[in-house]
Amino acid sequence: MSGAHRGTGAGIARALAREGAHVVVNGPTADAAAETVRAITDAGHLASAAVGDVATQEGANAVVARLVEARRDVDILVANYGTAERKVWADADDAAWLAMYEKNVLSAVRLIRALVPGMKARGFGRVILVGTIGTTRPAARMPHYYAAKAALPAITVSLAKELSGSGVTVNLVSPGLIATAEVLDMARKRGTRENWPEAAAGADPAALLRRVAAADMPNPVGRIATVEEVGDLVAFLCSSRAGFINGQNIRIDGGAVDVTV
Repeated sequence: MSGAHRGTGAGIARALAREGAHVVVNGPTADAAAETVRAITDAGHLASAAVGDVATQEGANAVVARLVEARRDVDILVANYGTAERKVWADADDAAWLAMYEKNVLSAVRLIRALVPGMKARGFGRVILVGTIGTTRPAARMPHYYAAKAALPAITVSLAKELSGSGVTVNLVSPGLIATAEVLDMARKRGTRENWPEAAAGADPAALLRRVAAADMPNPVGRIATVEEVGDLVAFLCSSRAGFINGQNIRIDGGAVDVTV
C-alpha cells in the first residue's frame, strides 16, 4: 500500500490489517514506514515495510524489488500516495504541473503496471485508487493538483475494462475533508485565530469537526470524515463481498453537494 506511512494511508493500512490482510506499508523512508508497521504489529496484526518514493520510477522499482525479495504475491493494491501543493494559477509553472502528475498519477500507474499482471494471472485482485472529491469538483486554488487527480477516474474505468473477466476489480475512493492529525492541527490553529470556541483547550474534538464542516464542507451529516471511516470503506471494497463493485468513483463526503470553494 503506497503512502501508508501517515494520515489517511496509515488509517487504511490499519483497517486492512484488522480484516486479516498482511499489509505491506510503503513510505518514502524506513523511519516513516516503521511507525505504521509498529502500530499494526503492536495490535497483533501482520505488516512489513517496502520503502521507496513511488513518485519516481527508481523508488517504485525499489518497492517491487522488496516484494520480490520477500516472495510476496500482492492481491490488493491500494494506491494512496499523493500530495497537494499550495500554488495558484499565477505561480504554478510547468515544473509544478509535471510534479503533481508524477506524484498523484504516475505513482499509482507504476505500481499498477508492476503488480496487476500477477493478480490477473492468479484470477483475483483488488485495485483501489485514493483520490479526492476535487476530481469532479475542483477548487480555483491548486489547479495542477486537481487536474492530476482528475486523471484517476479515467484510469479507474480504463483499467477495469482492460481487466474484464479477470477477477480483478478497480475502484476509486474520493474523500472530502478527513480528520487526520494534520487537518485537526490546522483547524485548531485557524480556530485560535478566528476565536472558535470549539478550538479552545479541552473542547470536544467532535465539535471541532462539526465546525470545520460548517466552514469548509457543509454536508447533511454535519461533520468531516474520520480516518477510520475511509479505511473501513477501502477494506470493504477490497473484500470478496464487493466483487460486483467495479470501475466506480465512490465519494465519501457526507453527501456534500454545494461546498463553497
